[in-house]
Amino acid sequence: MSELSKELELLWEQASEAHTAIQRDFSDIDPLIGVSQNMRTQGIPADVMTIDCLRTRKRIIVILHDQQPDIVSYQFADMDSDPEGGFETLAFENVTEKRIYQWIAEYFKNPL
Repeated sequence: MSELSKELELLWEQASEAHTAIQRDFSDIDPLIGVSQNMRTQGIPADVMTIDCLRTRKRIIVILHDQQPDIVSYQFADMDSDPEGGFETLAFENVTEKRIYQWIAEYFKNPL
């Protein structure tokens, strides 16, 4: 894996802090956070962070494109199927620990 960009490092730190708070506040949500640079091996200059919930099989996908470091693309998806189009975008500065916490709490709390 190549070196992580400063944006991806910051996003990872914020997601990790949100993860800690989620574990404290919700006993039934234990998200898994991962970073992938597989898009790069396919020639796409972007990194992906996923946040998964094994209990609900839901996934939050966050993409950072090299050409738009100030924009984050994200989608609420299902772990068992490929993401479909329709990624939302948000200014990088608005993707905070609090925002990630809200995404996890609201999207993963719903039962199967």
